[in-house]
Amino acid sequence: MVERSSKFLLIVVGSVCFMLILYQYVAPGVINFGSPHGYFTEEDEGDIFPTPDPHYVKKYYFPVRDLERTIDFQIKGEDVIVFLHIQKTGGTTFGRHLVQNVRLEVPCDCRPGQKKCTCYRPNRKETWLFSRFSTGWSCGLHADWTELTNCVPGVLNKKENKQKNQRKFYYITLLRDPVSRYLSEWRHVQRGATWKTSLHMCDGRTPTPEELPSCYEGSDWSGCTLQQFMDCPYNLANNRQVRMLADLSLVGCYNMSTVPEKKRAQLLLESAKKNLRDMAFFGLTEYQRKTQFLFERTFRLRFIRPFMQYNSTRAAGVDLDNATVQRIEELNELDMELYDYARDLFQQRYQYTRQQERRQQRIKNHMQQNHQGLGLGVSLWPSRSRQSAVSTLEDGEGDREEGEEGGRTEEAGSRLPTEDYMNQIINRW
Repeated sequence: MVERSSKFLLIVVGSVCFMLILYQYVAPGVINFGSPHGYFTEEDEGDIFPTPDPHYVKKYYFPVRDLERTIDFQIKGEDVIVFLHIQKTGGTTFGRHLVQNVRLEVPCDCRPGQKKCTCYRPNRKETWLFSRFSTGWSCGLHADWTELTNCVPGVLNKKENKQKNQRKFYYITLLRDPVSRYLSEWRHVQRGATWKTSLHMCDGRTPTPEELPSCYEGSDWSGCTLQQFMDCPYNLANNRQVRMLADLSLVGCYNMSTVPEKKRAQLLLESAKKNLRDMAFFGLTEYQRKTQFLFERTFRLRFIRPFMQYNSTRAAGVDLDNATVQRIEELNELDMELYDYARDLFQQRYQYTRQQERRQQRIKNHMQQNHQGLGLGVSLWPSRSRQSAVSTLEDGEGDREEGEEGGRTEEAGSRLPTEDYMNQIINRW
């Protein structure tokens, strides 16, 4: 009898464990024993992120308001993340992370064979994410900043069949080394891609054929050589990142006769810098782990699986002489300057955020030592006022960490060896 009861108890316990494991597999992110609401805390796992370079030399001055990025993202409220997807920056992989890899109370519903996922808020059937894999190309194929800022509110009002003026839109994007991105776009076009269904809406209209001529005749530009790709003066691949991040209405949209060429270029560059700086978040393709870290800390959302860094890409496989590289850099002069600016801001934000987090951890440890047995603790996600107080307590402290880890970048290109490329490679998922 005792043996039979033991077997029965073992079967019950085993069944419960199996169901818990199965439930976590089927609905990852719904249960999170280590962190309430699916938010990331440092106790949940070891530190997988690269150590900030203590010898990094800052090129630009950014005030704290440009470095601090902690958003109280209200997924149950009216907040919406809008992903501005620039071609060949690794946006497809990042877009999949957003719909398949974020730990949420109610994960996005992604079904096999469907191009889009349903990303509803936990408390009602309204979307919290505006992206290719959630809402589709609702504002046009690879819509830029000018298009999205004028289009997104109306599209969501129509989808949800209600007028809302209190939504908060948090724009995010990815940037990539301009030469690597340019080469990747050329290889993509060479295989038959066109993006000719893009609208390029600006000031309420699309550009005329005279304002935006085509680089090729026929249905596509497949088989074009790199020289042909570079020789087309109308090629939208040139300085694509600046154009897609700038407010084009400042320069008369695609009408090149409105503003002199040099002034136009300067206006576009400054507008792109401002819009990038004011975005809730941006990442860099060459720094996948740091991109993951900054997104998680900005929105207080945690990814289920870590980002990976891929060194081997189509752009990396192109052999170029110095003259060709120089030519591509000249064609993308504005993008080169924007990327240099963005990379410095990105590195400073990463360093600043790591320092703040380490300071909070030290204060938490100190408080726990002083209040053992009292059950007191300090949150790793303090309010802004508390962060300011902490900063004044420990101004000037250096932060060095043990060891550096990282992964491998999707579409990274071989031009820019980064600290991430030398880091530990994790198993592919």
